Amino acid sequence: MTERPGTPRVVAITGLSGAGKTTVAKLLEDIGYVCVDNLPGELLTDLAELISSEPGRFERVAIVVDVRAGDAPVAFAAMEGALEGRGIRPEVLFLEARDEILIRRFSETRHRHPLSGEGPAQRSVAAAIAEERRILAEIRDEATIIIDTSDLSHRELRERVVVALEEEVGPDRIALQLISFGYKHGIPLEADLVYDVRFMRNPYYEEDLRGQSGLDEAVRAFVLGQPGAGRFLDMIAAFLDFTIPHYVAEGRTRLTIALGCTGGYHRSIVIAEELARRLRAADRGPVAVFHRELERA
Repeated sequence: MTERPGTPRVVAITGLSGAGKTTVAKLLEDIGYVCVDNLPGELLTDLAELISSEPGRFERVAIVVDVRAGDAPVAFAAMEGALEGRGIRPEVLFLEARDEILIRRFSETRHRHPLSGEGPAQRSVAAAIAEERRILAEIRDEATIIIDTSDLSHRELRERVVVALEEEVGPDRIALQLISFGYKHGIPLEADLVYDVRFMRNPYYEEDLRGQSGLDEAVRAFVLGQPGAGRFLDMIAAFLDFTIPHYVAEGRTRLTIALGCTGGYHRSIVIAEELARRLRAADRGPVAVFHRELERA
């Protein structure tokens, strides 16, 4: 996102409890952001005034806004309005994870969910997560960056965040993120579009290819050499040629495309890499590629 010279860059970190907001805040602090966490909602407009009045001091700011602020949507809207009224448009980074992952994290850390409640009104962790998803749904819809942290290591999370924030998107362009994944491990929550490549022959059943990944040339040749591969890629490219201008016209600056096969190790990686090559050649905007299951394997 390109700001006017001298305009502070503000990243609003939000999302589900247990999804990694504190970790991301620390990551941004390490690369020079001033980070503010758990500020009462009533003080967020004052913070916006402080940021705009001292741009030299607050050149890059990360603000964690979540359900701890009270009425999170109201607090978030007040902060966003206060910043935009001063010429600062915040980037919204929304973190989430699958329910079972969040429940496990709360169990391991023994932390209470902020929406668990007390006494007779106390909720289970699963019920608190469901309520939090409902409360934050509107904020998620406005997010410029969505990251599913379910299966990300600390290094991978840092890479996702840094790449997302470094991307510069000009007029009539969009940042494209491609994620290869395995259906047996679940669909990435942040995906805007999902393509299933399991109709292709699986290199896993070829003994000499099983141990190689979709980044190896032999697997690439096997997948792309299949009769339907080229046509499938042509169809995706044609669909994106048609839809991307409409996404841009609607104000979207980022699109996440997930491509899945059974294990996420062969076909999906090949197709993601080839689609990325085509998109870069078309110069629609910056293209980032992540292979979710590569380290798992």
